[in-house]
Amino acid sequence: MVRGMRAGDSILYCHGFASGPRSTKGVAFEKHFAERGMRIERLDLRVPSFEHLRLSAMIETVTAAIFDGAVLIGSSLGGLTAARVAERDPRVSALILLAPAFQLVARWRDQLGPAWDEWQRTGSRDVTDYTTGKLAKIDFGFVEDVAAIDVGYPDVRVPTLILHGLRDDVVPIERSRAFAAERRNVRLIELDDGHELVASLPTLLAESERFLASSEV
Repeated sequence: MVRGMRAGDSILYCHGFASGPRSTKGVAFEKHFAERGMRIERLDLRVPSFEHLRLSAMIETVTAAIFDGAVLIGSSLGGLTAARVAERDPRVSALILLAPAFQLVARWRDQLGPAWDEWQRTGSRDVTDYTTGKLAKIDFGFVEDVAAIDVGYPDVRVPTLILHGLRDDVVPIERSRAFAAERRNVRLIELDDGHELVASLPTLLAESERFLASSEV
């Protein structure tokens, strides 16, 4: 057990939108911490299916995977999911968020413009599924479900580390800056990288290990 983690805590990895449990970052985190005697469970958050993805089902999946307690690591949409779990479940002891997808619906509505109205009208939208490498249709019910849950920023009280790229054109770093600015329990590390943060993997792993080993967790 890492100094600062509670006895019985597990570490759960939450992948991002259009990704899966075998994501590059998820596998890298599991390997890195396994070499240090720590097990990370990579969750499958494509629930109930990718085409009918629901944030509510993702939150339920993460919550069901927690036993005595957990540290949650979340990337993008997985980061938003982890934060929403943490504000509800006192068994979460700490968060590591990688470019968390805060305020998703507002951002997508602004970014998509007329395509948002088309998505709402037709009920589905084609997106690239990075797990299969193929196009998949996502129903509009996904963003309706997110809108019902993701109101304002998550009320997170546990020690939280955020790593976010300065060149992120998917989730602007300003969202993480605003979140961190109002919370003394949150530390934000800004990286010279984009949204995927794969180029910054060594830094992600080193800073996450340092965070988990600190007395603040």
